[in-house]
Amino acid sequence: MNKDELKGKVNETLGKATGDESTELKGKVQEAVGEAKHKVEEKVDEVSSKANDMLDKFKK
Repeated sequence: MNKDELKGKVNETLGKATGDESTELKGKVQEAVGEAKHKVEEKVDEVSSKANDMLDKFKK
C-alpha cells in the first residue's frame, strides 16, 4: 500500500464516519489513484528487470 492508497483509505473512512459524502468520495478517488500508481510501478519494475536480463544475455 502506497501513500495515496493510505490517504484515500483514511479519507474514505473519515467520510463514512462523519457522513461526509464528499470526503468519502475524495478518499475513494485517492485510493484508486494510489492503486493505479502501484500497478504502473510494478509494470515498470517488470519491464526493467526483463530488459536487464536481455542485456545480460547479450553481454555473455
